[in-house]
Amino acid sequence: MLATKTIAALATRRIPGSIRLKHTVPDLPYDYNELEPVISAKIMHLHHDKHHAAYVAGLNAAEEKLAEAQHRKDLAGQVALQPLINFHGGGHVNHSIFWTNLIGEKNGGGHLHASPLKTAIEAQYGSLGALSQVVNAKTAGIFGSGWGWITYNPAIGGLDVVTTANQDMPSTLGHVPLLGIDAWEHAYYLDYNNVKADYFKNIWRVVNWKDVARRYDEAVAHQKK
Repeated sequence: MLATKTIAALATRRIPGSIRLKHTVPDLPYDYNELEPVISAKIMHLHHDKHHAAYVAGLNAAEEKLAEAQHRKDLAGQVALQPLINFHGGGHVNHSIFWTNLIGEKNGGGHLHASPLKTAIEAQYGSLGALSQVVNAKTAGIFGSGWGWITYNPAIGGLDVVTTANQDMPSTLGHVPLLGIDAWEHAYYLDYNNVKADYFKNIWRVVNWKDVARRYDEAVAHQKK
């Protein structure tokens, strides 16, 4: 799903009668141990059930306060809540993409099949290996917490590699997210301690390229409309 659709869903979760539908943590599309040995079941439990859940809880609470501020016509209060909504909303969106971007090696993780995406990667970067080196280098350069991304950049009509700080989304740069690598410590520390370079190297073994290719196809089709 395109980022624009996801963001629109965040902004329009209402039904007739103004009853707001709360955001929920999506179920993992696989078992917690699916990504082992690259990512342990213990990390997946904590990352999905605790960290992602905290973003969802924070988003729901911030939206409740926003609704109250809107009802009071408190413009200053509404503006003050935007950083919270951006942070928790970004955490929810980014992680929802992240879970589907991954799959176990036994189920095809790490295999880039013939597709328009594969053609685009080879045309722009020469090979998947070369692209992964660019992504890893940029992601390792994040100061503090954030995400490394392969995106579709409408401005150039092709693939791009960007990083975002904290829980900022690629859509804030005008890009469509295709593949996200979570560079927050909670994503890897229990397995890799302080050697995050090994985490960045190994995560390519569990990338769900079918999901990434689908996102690429949708982004290209959307641009052609």
